[in-house]
Amino acid sequence: MSLPQPLRRRLSSFSRTVFTDSRRTSPQYPGDRPDSEMLSSLPLQMSLYFNVYFFPFWWLSTVVMLQLKYSFLSDYYKFILVTIMILVSLVEAIRLYLGYMGNLQEKVPELAGFWLLTLLLQLPIILFLLFNEGLKIQPLERAVHIIFALFLTFQVIAAFVTLKRMVNKLSTHFRLNEFDQLEEHPMPYFYSLDKEERAVPMAGRGHG
Repeated sequence: MSLPQPLRRRLSSFSRTVFTDSRRTSPQYPGDRPDSEMLSSLPLQMSLYFNVYFFPFWWLSTVVMLQLKYSFLSDYYKFILVTIMILVSLVEAIRLYLGYMGNLQEKVPELAGFWLLTLLLQLPIILFLLFNEGLKIQPLERAVHIIFALFLTFQVIAAFVTLKRMVNKLSTHFRLNEFDQLEEHPMPYFYSLDKEERAVPMAGRGHG
């Protein structure tokens, strides 16, 4: 299972735009190959691993607290909390899958999707649950929301650093491939120059 190709292209383009270091240049020596460099982030992977086991505990605690205080909430907040629980559950499954695929297999589109889902969806939702006092936050809820928010904040930072390394490696690899092609096939270019130089004097003779 992988992302659809149009979505992969959009995420790849987004990654090159956001995470490419414009100050970074190609290696000084063509022999400095980055292919053997391991780019997967161990801290990010450990965070994802513990997140997988923590999320069911967070979900169960939140659902139990929601059931206990449900009758005390206004209809407005009842609807919001139920919607949030459904949305967070769906997004978290997709987010963790993309994080594992993107980090372990060094796939930029998947890791970029993971970073966007974490930054734009999960983290704002958890902060809303943590700081909105209208939700009648219980101590257990506050504790699990704080832990979840710490997981998400760390993953945003770690994924950002990992994405920068991956995108810069791909950019360097692309430049090295262009350099190799110029080294392997220089003759047609020089022959074309030589033909042009010969054609100029002959054209001049014809006019003379």
